[in-house]
Amino acid sequence: MTNTKPRTTGSANAVPLSSQMNGDAHKSEGTALSWILALFGTAMGAGILFLPLQAGSFGFWPLAFATVLIFPLVYFSHRTYARIVAGAPVQDYGMDILELVRKYLGRNTGLFVALMYSLANVPTVFIYAISLTNAIDSFIVNQLHGPSINRWVLSVLCVGTLTGVFAFGRKPMLWLAQALVYPLIISLAATSIYLIPRWDFQSFVEVKYEDGSWPYVLLGAVLILPVLAFSFSHMAALSQMSVDMQPTYGEDTEKRVSRIELYTAALLVVFTMFFVWSCVLALGADGMREASEQNLPVLSYFANVTGVHTLAFLAPLIVIFAVITSYFGTMLGAEEGTAYMVRLLSPRTANRLNRRSLLTIVYTFIFISGTVVSVFDPPIINLIYLVGGVFDAILIFLLPVYMFHKVKEYKKFRGDPWNYFVFALGSIILGITIWDLF
Repeated sequence: MTNTKPRTTGSANAVPLSSQMNGDAHKSEGTALSWILALFGTAMGAGILFLPLQAGSFGFWPLAFATVLIFPLVYFSHRTYARIVAGAPVQDYGMDILELVRKYLGRNTGLFVALMYSLANVPTVFIYAISLTNAIDSFIVNQLHGPSINRWVLSVLCVGTLTGVFAFGRKPMLWLAQALVYPLIISLAATSIYLIPRWDFQSFVEVKYEDGSWPYVLLGAVLILPVLAFSFSHMAALSQMSVDMQPTYGEDTEKRVSRIELYTAALLVVFTMFFVWSCVLALGADGMREASEQNLPVLSYFANVTGVHTLAFLAPLIVIFAVITSYFGTMLGAEEGTAYMVRLLSPRTANRLNRRSLLTIVYTFIFISGTVVSVFDPPIINLIYLVGGVFDAILIFLLPVYMFHKVKEYKKFRGDPWNYFVFALGSIILGITIWDLF
């Protein structure tokens, strides 16, 4: 292994912001296993809460198409995205993705990407803040048969606790995320297997589109892509994970990160898609319609209709664990984007602040805004579609390929044929989202 000391870029800001925020620049804070589990947990919340009903609503054949496509979609897009940091020149070690984009693509492009990055990550933190508050409130009322807690009090406790744990540092956050992922994986597998006797395969196959024709089936297969892009996204943690790997692995960072991403994508596809199929087959056509009409997460619907005491307690706990791990992972990107925007919009103020002061501003902003959004509890389905279909498509699928072909420092990645696959999928996802919105 090559131990490479991060260097400065010679800019006025001598030490990259990411290095300041990471503390010790000579030692990785997370192991490969801890980062695999952190990345897995980042994507898992959306996969459990939002994917089954949304993906299942498109019918059997689009979901079958998604199952075939999902592994290359997740692995190659996120590997390509991670290469911006993991495959950066040695002199740029310690710089996060926003700093690298600004350095190589210019201030205006850097500002645009920073805006897209913030719009992708900060609203996603809000989504999980809302989801956690709702899940805990539902658990107290329906499973524990207690009184509903005032929304302001519950939101402050939920968002404040998770933001506070994250603020303690990477190691405690990674430890807790790892501790929660193990029971989450076991619970997911147990729930998926438990639902097998309830599978209604014939009813699900018979879900029809407006006229049942193949053009509508193909349209469903395309419309499902933005849902998949959001539900499997773990972009938020990739930049900081790559920065964390650089001090330990040096020039081998890209290979190490790609291997971590391979294991993460495999875990996500196996556990999440098995869970999705088991849920939609157990629901059947009638159950999917009823759950959609009640606007319930699929696990909450099962907990209410099965009458099984164990499932009634297990389902909301799975949701809570999944949301917590996703909150932590997404906070990595929200922290990165918010701190960068502070530095970009008010450089003099940012340069006068030490690391702890800048992070305090970031965490305070996320805590206050996340609490307020959680209290007002806005509908999140359209926000999910927008984040996955626009911001994730631009950042994960389009930006890296463009950067590889534009910047000579990344020319070693230009010849990868999977770049065309990633760029084409990103273009389709972006195009279909814009078309569907209007």
